[in-house]
Amino acid sequence: MAKMQRNTVLVVLSFFAIYFIWGSTYLWNKIAVTELPAFMLAGIRFVIAGSLIFIISKILGLPLKITKKQFKNTFFAGFLFLTFGNGVVVWALKYVDSGFAALEVSAQPLVVLLMMRVLQGKKIQAMSVIGVILGITGIFLLVGQQEIIAQEGAILGMVLIFICMLSWSYGSLFVGKADLPANFFVNTGYQMLSSGLSLLLISTLLGDTWSSPTQWSTPVIWSMLLLIIFGSIVTFTAFNYLLRIVSPEKVATSSYVNPIIAMILGWYFLNEAITLQSAIASVILLTGVYFINTKKSLTIFSRFSGKRIPK
Repeated sequence: MAKMQRNTVLVVLSFFAIYFIWGSTYLWNKIAVTELPAFMLAGIRFVIAGSLIFIISKILGLPLKITKKQFKNTFFAGFLFLTFGNGVVVWALKYVDSGFAALEVSAQPLVVLLMMRVLQGKKIQAMSVIGVILGITGIFLLVGQQEIIAQEGAILGMVLIFICMLSWSYGSLFVGKADLPANFFVNTGYQMLSSGLSLLLISTLLGDTWSSPTQWSTPVIWSMLLLIIFGSIVTFTAFNYLLRIVSPEKVATSSYVNPIIAMILGWYFLNEAITLQSAIASVILLTGVYFINTKKSLTIFSRFSGKRIPK
């Protein structure tokens, strides 16, 4: 019982991290990318975060040794999530608002469900379908606003973010089944360090102009620190943990809540507009999260059919 309670608390805290802290990273990335090249920014973030994870793991006495297969899997997962999945999203933030980027990614649960159906043959539950429909409805209301899509470069940013969302969705399924380091913290460290080095290499090949932290503005410095500590070490570790504990489509519901957090923070700190239509869409998105996560509704249907539907 004690172990179950500890696990329950850890799961709740992990969901809090991927729902709310991850929603804040859109703001922090948006602030930092106004001064720093996107791939350099992401590369520095993940190299430092990965290095800190290994240092902490060494202090805690966690085993860092992994097999060749596990290293290949962590490298591939890191590419799907961070090198491509995050690096290109940061680059796209040059062209779209932080809230817009987050709300577009909220289509991820739908893609995860469809991928699970096609690649794994898993049946899509009725309540999950309802949740996705509500989510897509909310997305349509959000992105269907002319003042948002009329911004210069917005279409390019939208396409790039959509491709990144596909990468994250497949990565979610891959991590759930792959042979990876048993310790979630160490697993995160390998993914981040390998991805960070890859991103810095990409930045170099693209000819990005690097700058010293002494030249960064105070908001950029604070954004980088928050991205490293909370957006990388805390949240990505929680993400990897949840992918092994709960189903991928449940983890993907974070992309329904992230837009709400990103939109509020973007409005407060960056003066990004929140319209009545955006507010209504946000409520619909959160309702979609409930329907994807709920199990009680299955019992409700059984009352009408006169028999119990297995969960």
